[in-house]
Amino acid sequence: MGKSKRIFQTIIKQVVCVVLSLLVLVPLYMVVINSFKTKGEAARMNLKFPTTWVFGNYVDVIQKAGLIRGFANSMIYALVATFVGVIISAMAAFVLSRNRIRINRRLYYFFIIGLFFPVNYVTLVRVFQWFHLTNTRLGIILVFISSMIPFCIFTIYSFVESVPREIDEAAVIDGAGPLQMFFRVDLPMMKPTIVTCFILQFMGVWNDFLTPLYLSSKSSLFPMTMAVYQFFGKNQQYWNYVFADIVMTLIPVIIVYFIGQRYLLEGTTGGSVKG
Repeated sequence: MGKSKRIFQTIIKQVVCVVLSLLVLVPLYMVVINSFKTKGEAARMNLKFPTTWVFGNYVDVIQKAGLIRGFANSMIYALVATFVGVIISAMAAFVLSRNRIRINRRLYYFFIIGLFFPVNYVTLVRVFQWFHLTNTRLGIILVFISSMIPFCIFTIYSFVESVPREIDEAAVIDGAGPLQMFFRVDLPMMKPTIVTCFILQFMGVWNDFLTPLYLSSKSSLFPMTMAVYQFFGKNQQYWNYVFADIVMTLIPVIIVYFIGQRYLLEGTTGGSVKG
């Protein structure tokens, strides 16, 4: 009876896994397959293979939507904002976790509140007008950095507790200053959570559509996610180009995920402490 129950549970788990996988793979398959169709066929949005494979859709998207410039903008926003945001959050989380005085506890809860409040773009646009940051890359990057700080601090704060304080004491005895101790001793130990935050925030910035939409009106500042505006609107609906643009936007995220996953596994074993 016990063996039959285990077999039944295994079947149920497999069925659930297959269903969840299909929920992800079927839409992805539809996007990829429709990116090789003609305008008329792509508008039907079915799962059939195209009657004629149109590989030129990708060439047209690159040329007509300025996708190379969009790729450069997306890469600048994602890399700069994620790198700066994760490092600042790691430094803040380390101090808040190591020195748990009353004001630090209150600051920690203040940062955590940011997880529950959405971005108010109306107020944000007004503030940016005062500081002349509208239609600037700096303004967009600052918004991305500020939006990722609450999550990164929340994630890194808990991990800092697993880093032994004895390591800090040994570094101080060896003559290391605060910054030297953090970057040379503690930061390598925090590699798993740092890499996790970097991957998640990079993907979030790369896929963000609303922030560049509200804070920039210049096409020279548009990331890859906004290239769909060139092919979809009230008077035109080039779904074949839209799907091709989506596929090309997904490729860098997938690459970063797989590279980061490998480093995450290395960091998990490399950051372990022997007792």
